[in-house]
Amino acid sequence: MGKYFGTDGIRGVVNETLDAQLAYKVGCAAATVLLNGQEKRPLILIGKDTRISSDMLEAALIAGICSGGADVMPLGVLPTPAVAYLTVRLEAQMGIVISASHNPFEHNGIKIFNGQGYKLPDALEERIERMIDGAEPCLVKTHGGLGRVISDDGRGAEMYIDYLAGAVGGEIRGLRVAIDCANGAASETAGRLFSKFGIDFELLHDHPNGVNINDGCGSTHIDSLCRIVTAGGFDLGLAFDGDADRCLCVDEKGEVVDGDKMMAIMGLAMKERGALKNNAIVATVMSNIGFHEFAGKNGIELLCAAVGDRNVLELMLERGCNLGGEQSGHIIFLDDATTGDGQLAAVRFLSVVSASMKAVSALAGAVPQYPQVLQNAKITGGNAAKDAIMSSPRLKEAVAQEEKRLGGTGRILVRPSGTEALIRVMVEAKTEETASEAASKLINMIKSL
Repeated sequence: MGKYFGTDGIRGVVNETLDAQLAYKVGCAAATVLLNGQEKRPLILIGKDTRISSDMLEAALIAGICSGGADVMPLGVLPTPAVAYLTVRLEAQMGIVISASHNPFEHNGIKIFNGQGYKLPDALEERIERMIDGAEPCLVKTHGGLGRVISDDGRGAEMYIDYLAGAVGGEIRGLRVAIDCANGAASETAGRLFSKFGIDFELLHDHPNGVNINDGCGSTHIDSLCRIVTAGGFDLGLAFDGDADRCLCVDEKGEVVDGDKMMAIMGLAMKERGALKNNAIVATVMSNIGFHEFAGKNGIELLCAAVGDRNVLELMLERGCNLGGEQSGHIIFLDDATTGDGQLAAVRFLSVVSASMKAVSALAGAVPQYPQVLQNAKITGGNAAKDAIMSSPRLKEAVAQEEKRLGGTGRILVRPSGTEALIRVMVEAKTEETASEAASKLINMIKSL
């Protein structure tokens, strides 16, 4: 990770580590790297989520981009994957998203896509960082060289919604669905999208006020949706996160169907119709052992990348796969999109459920689930402190001892978060009690370092 860019762009608490001055510098640097001696003025798109700070950061980015000599098209509140899609569709040279995804409202972030809709390579992020720090000059234009602000008149959102609706081949009918928008970007698009299908749906948490994004709702706080689905007699529930690049499901019994199980269900359906490239799915090292069992039983190769959608995407491209993702519900359909898209995952999942004529619990029940416990330890001191803990001999010894106690019937994964001041511990074991005990011991060890 760089000084400013982490695994998912620049993140921070607004006006503590991420402020308007930094956003201005990012905008000016982005324009500079795009111009790079070219005469044609580049176009940069900007989308944002519903955080109270997003307007401020957007204004600063626009000022920086125009100062650097590029044109900018603000798209308003839109999901992160919509910006990636529209960057390609509108032939822009770059797309920028202002969002901190699933984090609380006081956080925000800046994520950048290149003209092909992919996240920037490390080398380009490093160059932007040098410009932010003044180690490389950032060009500032004058006179007629300044950039302009171009309106999209709301066309971008409609293009994106039509694209999502057209991504499923068959009709989606006969389902009653509860949809949690997390008071985030999906609040702007979900109603219009799901109205295009023959389903009965109810939107939840779709009234953002700037400070309620992800607040007790969405894919990271899914308990309320579980209760609503069972109490309301819904066939299933869908939950997005703040920028709608993730989607999780709740079955009719109120049980969570995570990204692993969603990929297993959709991957098998794709395989049966000959659409799963190389008969393989890319998951991560966090994926449940049960997913591996299901894949093997059904003749699907399950490949595991390091945690993070960037790593999943890289392995998908390397191995020629068109389906991949994470337990968190960040699912990539590479035939249709360059990044994870929660609403695309939702319509594809609904299409499979509708065609199967089966309850979601029956589909998900075919995928075994082993007890898996996740615990986090808060870390102070930034990335350097996380690196020091991860390289500690005491931690390595403690992990080895707990693995020995599991007796080869489980596994342990300790990793630093790429977006938060946390070290995460995952333990799989035969029983939840055994997994919880091992995870707690390791968390206490980490806190003592």
